[in-house]
Amino acid sequence: MFELKPIAKEAIPRALSKAERYRLLNEPREAESICRDVLAADPGNQDAIICLILSLTDLFEGTHVRADEVRPLVASLRGEYERVYYSGVVDERWAKSLIHSGYTIASVYDLIHSAMTHFEHADRLAPQSNDDAVLRWNTCVRLLEQAHFTPPEEAEAAPEVFDDDVPYR
Repeated sequence: MFELKPIAKEAIPRALSKAERYRLLNEPREAESICRDVLAADPGNQDAIICLILSLTDLFEGTHVRADEVRPLVASLRGEYERVYYSGVVDERWAKSLIHSGYTIASVYDLIHSAMTHFEHADRLAPQSNDDAVLRWNTCVRLLEQAHFTPPEEAEAAPEVFDDDVPYR
C-alpha cells in the first residue's frame, strides 16, 4: 500500500496558496487533501483549518460530506470570532445544499436562522473594517426574500388569563 509523504513546514505557505487556488477552480477534494497535508505538518494551523472547513462545505452538495463532519473543525479554531463566523458559514452552506437537494426553505429555516444568529454574533466580535459577517447575513436575507419566505413570527408570551373564579396568587 502507498504511504502519504509529509510536506516540509517551509512549504506550508505555498501549499495553502495552492489549496485556495484549487477551491477557486472548484476542485475542493484537491484543496481538502492539501489542507490535510498542511495539518499533518502543523496540526494547529488556523489557515489550513479554515481552508479545510471551506473545502468540505464546498462538498456538501452531491457528495457524502455532512455538516456534523465539519463542526468539530470549527470548534478547533482558536478565536471566538472565527468559531462563531464559521459556525454560521457551515449552517448557511448546509441549508443551501439541502435546498438544492429538494428540501423546502421552510424545512431548513431553522438552519438559516441559526446561521443568521451566528453572523449577528460574529458581527459584534468582528475586527474593525471586517464586514464578512454582514455580507453573509445579507446573503441569508436575500435567500429568504428570493424564496418569498416569511419567517414564522416569534411566539410572544401571552399574558396569563385567569378565570374570575380562580384567585390570583
